[in-house]
Amino acid sequence: MSESIDTSTVDFHFDVLCPYAYQTSKWIRRVRELNGITINWRFFSLEEINRVEGKKHPWERDWSYGWSLMRIGALLRRQSMDACDRWYELSARSLHEDGRRPHEPDVARHLMDELELDPDLVDQALADQGTHDEVKADHDKVVAAGGYGVPTLFFGDHCLFGPVLIDPPEGDAALRLWDAVVAWTEFPDLYELQQPKTKEHEHRIVETFRPYVEARDWVSINRGVEVGFGDDGFHKVGPADRDRSKKETR
Repeated sequence: MSESIDTSTVDFHFDVLCPYAYQTSKWIRRVRELNGITINWRFFSLEEINRVEGKKHPWERDWSYGWSLMRIGALLRRQSMDACDRWYELSARSLHEDGRRPHEPDVARHLMDELELDPDLVDQALADQGTHDEVKADHDKVVAAGGYGVPTLFFGDHCLFGPVLIDPPEGDAALRLWDAVVAWTEFPDLYELQQPKTKEHEHRIVETFRPYVEARDWVSINRGVEVGFGDDGFHKVGPADRDRSKKETR
């Protein structure tokens, strides 16, 4: 076993576009309400980690769905972690529950207005090279630790992927899951514990993700394979590097 790790503070890496990270963020906020943990919101780019060789990096585009959004979050994080928290919660909820498109610049500006913040902060974030550097530093930290997706948690230097869920528990159940997660920090050589997804699980995931699926303007990539979502669950569409009409990948 390892020495005791401080689990009162957690770095939570997310991409606004990830539906799983959003569900986990709802759970960890409930944990914070119950036991007072500190959440530091950090970034990770699914666009970059799933980028096909020869394609542009997300920061090479004038507007990149996830990367540009996170640059807005980086600017707000300078003001306070709470400002970043409120922005992430609203932006992710607008996509994953309301089926809006926060990845469109005009919608991103409108959401700032809903937060009673200056919509011009969207353009200020993109004009500030430092916001790019901050997103990339967060992203590179996960990659350097062997990470590959979100949600990714850090307790100090201890990196964990997950928990991955679609029905965030509440109350005592939320705390029991928290206890199960932080228990992993005691075992440095414990790498993986996974529940395979059945077709019934896939059906529930598709139904939960339906607003996101209908609002997204990209394809979904899982370990180099484009994945589709249908009433019959998941299905493989083809390799990630195949020709496609949609612009970007997540």
